[in-house]
Amino acid sequence: MDQHTQHGMPESEAAAEARRLIEDWAGKPVQHHPTSFRDATEPPAYGTTPPVLQPDRRFVPAWAAGIAVASIGVGAGVTGIGCGAWLALQGLASVTLNGVLMVTLPFAGLAMVATAVGGAISRARAAVSTTVYEGPVTQHTEIHNNSTTRGMFFARTRNEISR
Repeated sequence: MDQHTQHGMPESEAAAEARRLIEDWAGKPVQHHPTSFRDATEPPAYGTTPPVLQPDRRFVPAWAAGIAVASIGVGAGVTGIGCGAWLALQGLASVTLNGVLMVTLPFAGLAMVATAVGGAISRARAAVSTTVYEGPVTQHTEIHNNSTTRGMFFARTRNEISR
């Protein structure tokens, strides 16, 4: 009994058909079929078809819009803070002793001038008084040795001097 192929054709018929196909294609060149096509004609600048309204139906949830706006704000704020810090650090990096002296010496000179002017004004305002004493001057001091010491570890001594 003759076996059948998958599609129900007996094997002897399938072999005969395969031989016929091979002999049929043996002398012919292989034909290549294109897999793509490019249309080189230019599209018209405008056509006769009227424009069609294409409504925008996108929906963005409020929370997503809020997050987007907040992230833009935070990004801009952080960028501003970063630029400010960079400028401050650049300024600190360029500080030298000469630069500090050039900035502070005018203020120090101004403070010295203000102090001198203030001192001159206070001396000029002070009343000049000269007290002249005539006659003998005596000073009498009596020292009585009245001293008391109290305490053991933290001692306190008290001296009394009378004049």
